[in-house]
Amino acid sequence: MNAGVVLQPGVSDPVRLDPCEPLLDIRNLTVEFRSARGSVRAIDDLSLKVSAGEFLAIVGESGSGKSVTALSIMRLLPTQTALVSSGSVRFDGRDLLQLSPEEMRQVRGKDIGMVFQEPMTSLNPILTIGFQITESLKVHFGLSDAEADARAIELLGMVGIPDAGRRLKQYPHQFSGGMRQRVMIAIALACNPKLIIADEPTTALDVTVQVQILDLMRDLARRLNVALIVITHNLAVVARYADRIAVMYAGQLVEVGDAMNVFTRSRHVYTQGLLRSVPRLDEPRRARLESIEGLPPNLAQLPTGCRFAPRCPLREEACSEAGQLTTTDVGTLSACRRHAELAAGRIGWPSEGGQGHVRDAAGRETLISIRNLAKTFPVASGFGRPTAHVRAVQNFSIDIHKGETLGLVGESGCGKSTVGRLLLRLEEPSEGTVTFERKDVHAASGRELTELRRKIQVIFQDPFSSLNPRMTVGDIIREPLQVYRLAPDRAAREARLSELLSQVGLRPEVAERYPHQLSGGQRQRVGIARALALEPSFIVCDEAVSALDVSIQGQIINLLEDLQRSLGLTYLFIAHDLAVVRHISTRVVVMYLGRIMEIADRDELYARPVHPYTATLMEVAPTPDPVKERAKVFKAVKGDLPSPLNVPAGCVFHTRCPKAGPECRQTVPDLREIRPGHFAACIKV
Repeated sequence: MNAGVVLQPGVSDPVRLDPCEPLLDIRNLTVEFRSARGSVRAIDDLSLKVSAGEFLAIVGESGSGKSVTALSIMRLLPTQTALVSSGSVRFDGRDLLQLSPEEMRQVRGKDIGMVFQEPMTSLNPILTIGFQITESLKVHFGLSDAEADARAIELLGMVGIPDAGRRLKQYPHQFSGGMRQRVMIAIALACNPKLIIADEPTTALDVTVQVQILDLMRDLARRLNVALIVITHNLAVVARYADRIAVMYAGQLVEVGDAMNVFTRSRHVYTQGLLRSVPRLDEPRRARLESIEGLPPNLAQLPTGCRFAPRCPLREEACSEAGQLTTTDVGTLSACRRHAELAAGRIGWPSEGGQGHVRDAAGRETLISIRNLAKTFPVASGFGRPTAHVRAVQNFSIDIHKGETLGLVGESGCGKSTVGRLLLRLEEPSEGTVTFERKDVHAASGRELTELRRKIQVIFQDPFSSLNPRMTVGDIIREPLQVYRLAPDRAAREARLSELLSQVGLRPEVAERYPHQLSGGQRQRVGIARALALEPSFIVCDEAVSALDVSIQGQIINLLEDLQRSLGLTYLFIAHDLAVVRHISTRVVVMYLGRIMEIADRDELYARPVHPYTATLMEVAPTPDPVKERAKVFKAVKGDLPSPLNVPAGCVFHTRCPKAGPECRQTVPDLREIRPGHFAACIKV
């Protein structure tokens, strides 16, 4: 992928500030939201500096104030309910909070670019991708249509979208979740801004594209003196790329410092808890993921003293008094009153769990049988030209056993979500069959289909677009209970609603809110609660935990495993986080361009991957260890992902495979058993 940046006509070189002056200087920022229940302080006395060319990561759980900080910088807070009660945000020598609306519009897009968390809600569904990328170029620099289109094609190529010229004419719904996120990054990069704020920029991206995108963004920061603020819950990504880390909790900064020190010598108990919650590929699998028990406090009813104390395993009486950010022995800032004891090793986060074991699926009764499944989508090619076809899934065959979790991994656009939609009968197959409990899913109708809908549920990738914006959370979860008459009366429905909210870690008062009033992680938990409401036997988890912060992710994964054991549930777990897939899965399927590349039991696949594509995914998967990550020398996957409209002949991976030979370009390899229970579609093994 081309990581270079070519300045188009009218796009000036970035201005370099005095190296002693920060590009962004936030001082004593306090943001409050007015509600019927009173004032909610989302950010409390936050002070933070970012220098030109610096990569700052802001981490913390959902609701900690990360996104509100970003929206405050961009002046995008809702004026009807949000109030900046104190503080300043100085950018490039000017206080953004004092600018007029017109002056601020000139800053957005041109000087500060933003990548939002949910691309489907940020991209206009009735405008082409090309229009949305070129708009800022024309507004800020007066580029011609041809110049703007050329720049847009370059940007799409930079962020790894193949066939960029044709893609300009397409609409957001014609892109996968990962590709929509890449479009958002292209829009943010368009005008070569001085600061880019990225809110969960890699949530929907697979590991190979994560490396490409973040390498690109880091390269921009270094070569063009662009500052980066990346808001994320992916601590493994932070370990490889961030210069500094700011950890937030309940609207406050609790730890700030050099990334290496924060990871290896953390001086706040909360930061230690976050790091321990991350599933890792470089360590033995634990029986249960470690997580921070409990929930962040209600911002309308904050506890006195340290806000983390109610969840802290090391709290003491002195924690009833609020701590202040103070310099630690390693030069970081920590708000923990016990940071000196942490430094001396006298206290530490308690250990739990042990090495897990594979749940054996062999010999179990088959719940779902998939045979030769294929799905082809027609794509209009324009007036007078024949319709093209995208082969999203080809020759997909596997049995899913009762009580197992089948992991499904692969890059964006490989067909993972299409497989899930075919199993749910949200799409009709072009070829092949799907049987559930020996009944043909796609032949069912009437009452039989109604019952199948109850037994097969889904947790969608994008929680915002899958929740009705006009219904409260309570109504969203009550609806399936009423439709299927699973609760005899209102009292039973309310009891079940409270139980489901508690199971997924949401407070009872969330039932009265609408989806837009929740954070991304909270919306995903509502989606999980809705899926559990019908007491299904099979759930398609389509990136079910990708939007969750690491502590809640651990709770949800442990919850899914507990429910599996107690209720006998079966999961198809679609994800791009290989560490999460290793933890929760019984077996793993690796897909590429609609085809199965490899199938094996979890531990077998991760210990001895056979297919070159699987080995590549394992190699680039990040771990939350900056020492290991920065010592790695990544071999980026050569070439771009081929267009699904022009699938390569022979092995579909041969255009990017380091082992490809002449025979790979001619022969489509069969999926064959390499070792007992281990299958791969590769001529070279």
